Amino acid sequence: MAAERADAARNRRAILRATEELLAEHGLEYVSMERVAAAAGVGKGTVFHRFTNRAGLMTALIEERMRAHNEAFTAGPPPLGPGAPPRERLTAFFDAVIAVATKNVALMAAFENSAKHRHDNDLYVSWHKHVSGLIAEARPDLDAEVIAHVLLGSLRSELVAHLLKSGESARLADALRSMVDSLLGQLRRT
Repeated sequence: MAAERADAARNRRAILRATEELLAEHGLEYVSMERVAAAAGVGKGTVFHRFTNRAGLMTALIEERMRAHNEAFTAGPPPLGPGAPPRERLTAFFDAVIAVATKNVALMAAFENSAKHRHDNDLYVSWHKHVSGLIAEARPDLDAEVIAHVLLGSLRSELVAHLLKSGESARLADALRSMVDSLLGQLRRT
């Protein structure tokens, strides 16, 4: 893969920064490709060429925020990274997701509202692969693929957004830990 040109990288950063600022100040309804271009000081064609549409902008912005999280769960130290038991890794994964979501509530809500097809989203696909892999490792008797969709889907709701906006992220994290403990806490004996 070729390295990104310096001007393209600068434009990308400006576009994402402008998107985040417009989102924080005015909400998703106000964010348009035209407004982002104007706020970033680039041509509208540059924004469309790079991101295609508003959903592409939200995806790129959330991927930028989640990059460190993704690196931590794929190659970082335990318990989030490799080397810890599956239950501990899964708990650490959801704790990290809640921490990032808490710091980026407006962005997460915008991403959820603009994301059309979750299965086509690279971020969701990588999360699903990770979560289903941990479930399958700990509990091969379960349908890890479907359960991973259910667990990840539990993060996509108005109630979750409300809890985050209300400052109840610790409560949400505790509930997710309880779900993981119930699911993976005891291995079945055959």
